[in-house]
Amino acid sequence: MNSIININKFSPITLDEMSSVKLMNRVDTKFVTTMPRLVKLLKMAQDEYFMQEIDGKRSSAYTTLYYDTPSFEMYTTHHNGCLGRQKVRVRQYVDSGLIFLEVKNKNNHRRTRKKRIVVNDFEIGGDERRQFLESLCWYDIDTLQPALRNWFNRITLVNKGKTERVTIDTDLRFHNLSSGIDQSLDQAVIIELKRDGNVPSPLLAMLRDLHIHPHGFSKYCIGTAMTNPQLKQNRLKQKIYYVNRLVNLDSK
Repeated sequence: MNSIININKFSPITLDEMSSVKLMNRVDTKFVTTMPRLVKLLKMAQDEYFMQEIDGKRSSAYTTLYYDTPSFEMYTTHHNGCLGRQKVRVRQYVDSGLIFLEVKNKNNHRRTRKKRIVVNDFEIGGDERRQFLESLCWYDIDTLQPALRNWFNRITLVNKGKTERVTIDTDLRFHNLSSGIDQSLDQAVIIELKRDGNVPSPLLAMLRDLHIHPHGFSKYCIGTAMTNPQLKQNRLKQKIYYVNRLVNLDSK
C-alpha cells in the first residue's frame, strides 16, 4: 500500500497520545471504496488528521480468528438483520505480536461495545479466558469453534480534535476453517469511522465529496459468505456484488 499512497504526509500520533480515543463504546459507520478513491481521500484528510505510528511504521498487519457455534448462530443472526448481535474473535497485531481475545457486541441502538483481554495464542480455552467469556458471551462457550480467519493491513487516523478514529483496511484475505476455501477482496478498501455518538466529523464531508457512502460491511459475515457455500447468504450476495462492481468500475 505504501507504494500507492504517500502516508508520510500525515503528522504522526503515538499509541500513548491516542489513549483518550479508545472508543470501546461507540457508534461505528462503515464505508467501502477502492484504492484510487482512497488516494484522493487521504490527500484531502492530511491537514485534519493525525496518522498512528508505531516504531516508525504507519501500516500494520492484522490477523483475526473468529469463533462461532456449530450451527453458525453468530453469522446467521447478523445475516438475518438482527440488531442485537455478538462476535467472539482472537485478533493479533502482527508487528507487535500482541494478541487479544475480544467479545464485540452491537445493540439495538447500533452502538458497538468491545471487551478484550490479552492472551498468548489463538485458543479460547483456559480458566482466565473461560471466565472472561462466561461473563460476556451469549452462547454456550463449550460449543464455540474456529470458523474463519482473515488477514489485512490497516492504517489508523485520528482527527485533530481527538474525538474520532478512522481505520482503513486493505489487502483483505479470508480462509474458512470449515470449508477450507480461500478468497480475497484485495482491491477493496474498508473504512470505519468510530465516534462516541454523533460528534462532528471532518471526514464525512470528504467522503460525500468523493461519493463514498455508508455501506455496512462485516469482515466475518462477508468472508464467511464468500467461503462457505453451505450457509444461507442471500442477504449478503448484494453486498458482495456491490463491492466487486465498485472495484471493477474504478479499475477501468
